[in-house]
Amino acid sequence: MPRRPSPLARHLLAAALARTGDEMAGPALLLLALGVTGGSARAGGLFAALLVSAALGGPVLGVLLDRARRPGHLLAAALTGYAAGLALLLLGLGRAPYVLLLALAFLTGLLGPALSGGWTSQVSALVPPAALPRAAALDGVGFTVATLLGPALAGLCASLAGAPVAVATALALVLLAAPAALRLPPRRRRARPPRLLAALGAGARALRTTRPLARATLVSTVSSGGQGVFVSCAPLLGARLLGGAAHGTALLALSAASALAAGAVLARRPTVLRPDALLGASVLVLATASLLATVPAPWALVAAVLLTGIGEGPQLTALLAIRHRDAPPGLRGQVFTTGASLKITAYALGAALAGTLAAHSLTAALLAGTGLHLLAGAAFSALRPPPPDAQP
Repeated sequence: MPRRPSPLARHLLAAALARTGDEMAGPALLLLALGVTGGSARAGGLFAALLVSAALGGPVLGVLLDRARRPGHLLAAALTGYAAGLALLLLGLGRAPYVLLLALAFLTGLLGPALSGGWTSQVSALVPPAALPRAAALDGVGFTVATLLGPALAGLCASLAGAPVAVATALALVLLAAPAALRLPPRRRRARPPRLLAALGAGARALRTTRPLARATLVSTVSSGGQGVFVSCAPLLGARLLGGAAHGTALLALSAASALAAGAVLARRPTVLRPDALLGASVLVLATASLLATVPAPWALVAAVLLTGIGEGPQLTALLAIRHRDAPPGLRGQVFTTGASLKITAYALGAALAGTLAAHSLTAALLAGTGLHLLAGAAFSALRPPPPDAQP
């Protein structure tokens, strides 16, 4: 009789499905809106509304996950709501007023952090503490691959079967993950939780005052802006160096492959390098990749894409390890979903910055991405924790 997959394996597979659907949703919606409205401004507005609203939804979702007796049921409801929002956008584009579609995209995006940080916040409930570093590394691998593969898959589906099919595929992947969320274990009964506003304040305070969490959140958020710049420039780089924009998007699969390889090494040896040091090194790798992409040669672009995966995979693994290590037990949901919402918003702003700069100079856009990664590196150095023997 074949052995049934472990709860962690089921959880990581479902998380990868949901996150891939989430990462597909934005680009697929953008392609669909471009085809239906014919205007880049309106299409970009829908895309931005879907991403930027995560900054508001993340903290609230985190509080609700921390308070829920059965967080898996809440997570499944968020997945279903996100998929329903995508379905309504798919049906409404070209039929409903644009203002209504914009509001719907904004409301759908509020649930976005559930697909990223919401899954990760529940990993610690599935494994013993000794196995958490390896579980976090495996979670980071799936997360990174979904981040890089989602946009490429959206482009592939749109080119082969049309943008509506790409949106439908994204929402189907999100729905496929819901049954695994329902199987998450219930939380032990605790004392009556604090009121919602008080809980929100406690989560924000933990992120601000816990030095390793504050540093990891700031560094990863700024660096995520740089990642948004690079991914947005990929189609333009493909058009300039490889003969077509689609080739540039397809190259992101190479980035996913290198991220997978780097993550696999870290999953086998999760303690080979402290997560804090890994986080600091990753932003330098990403800055190098973004700078290398300014060289007008196909080999430089391929090398930059590979380096991007080598930087992004370990960065996410390190970030998740730091959050698992330092998040207060009663605030884990908030720490993960708020952190995810900040990264999603920064990524969207980075993509918008790239679009503005690349209209005048692609090199300027890539240099801006390089600067964001270097700024993240400076923040990492500036927020270095005091030595253990330092006096308060």
